[in-house]
Amino acid sequence: MSRCFPSPRPESPAFATTIGAMSESTSDTVWQERFAGIDRLYGQGAVARFRRCRVAVVGMGGVGSWAVEALARTGIGHLTLIDADDLCVSNTNRQLPALDGNYGRAKVEAMAERCRAISPAIEVDAIQSFLTPSNLDELLDRGFDLVLDACDSFRSKVELIAWCRRRKLPVIAVGSAGGRTDPTLVRVRDLSRTEHDAMLALIRKKLRGEFNFPKNPDRYFGVSAIYSLENVKYPQPDGTVCGLRPKVDGDASLKLDCGAGLGAATHITGVFAFAAVARALEILLKPKVPVA
Repeated sequence: MSRCFPSPRPESPAFATTIGAMSESTSDTVWQERFAGIDRLYGQGAVARFRRCRVAVVGMGGVGSWAVEALARTGIGHLTLIDADDLCVSNTNRQLPALDGNYGRAKVEAMAERCRAISPAIEVDAIQSFLTPSNLDELLDRGFDLVLDACDSFRSKVELIAWCRRRKLPVIAVGSAGGRTDPTLVRVRDLSRTEHDAMLALIRKKLRGEFNFPKNPDRYFGVSAIYSLENVKYPQPDGTVCGLRPKVDGDASLKLDCGAGLGAATHITGVFAFAAVARALEILLKPKVPVA
């Protein structure tokens, strides 16, 4: 019989006392009870397996924050959250922790707190730093079973994907969710096969040109990507939106929901995130993921 009663909040003394006094067997029982529905979905043993998994999520924005939520609620035992940004009011339309009381806080800290509220025994590392080509080893060489890339830096995405592939570490690359409104057009395919996503196309070109990824169009990269078949809707100077990309000055580019940049909505960024997590769970359940 399931127990349905309130538990102490993560920040309360009662919570610390309860967790500190909890035996390993009791902790296992509580964990199993909390995520029993996952075993009934993926089969007996899935909860125990997910609890042993270590997953890194890079980027706590409109996609990354919802991905972390889904991973925590599926019973992933260890999450590492990587992002240097703080929450601001303009994040409200698409980012899970963008709430009154959270504005100004580090995104990784707000999401780590939420993970512990969902699953008090979870291990969460909150790293308030941007992933860059120079710190890949420092931030990612930590025994992860999978990396979910939801950052918006082109160069960092390229280097991250190449770094993971060299080490045969599963990585999922998230494309652009900005400027889209139709969640039914979100797809999951190998990065070598994505369509209608200019950023992923450029990443593919760079990986082939600089990192020895297969140039043969018939060969797969072995990297799952999340993208949309929908054409991007661009904001126009007169306040309308259409498929015509406006001219920008110099090196400027349209970024996701930054001032006059692309618009975005939770029903799209969330679907991108959930599609990525669905693929991640599929990968984590494969026998090649260590079970120890």
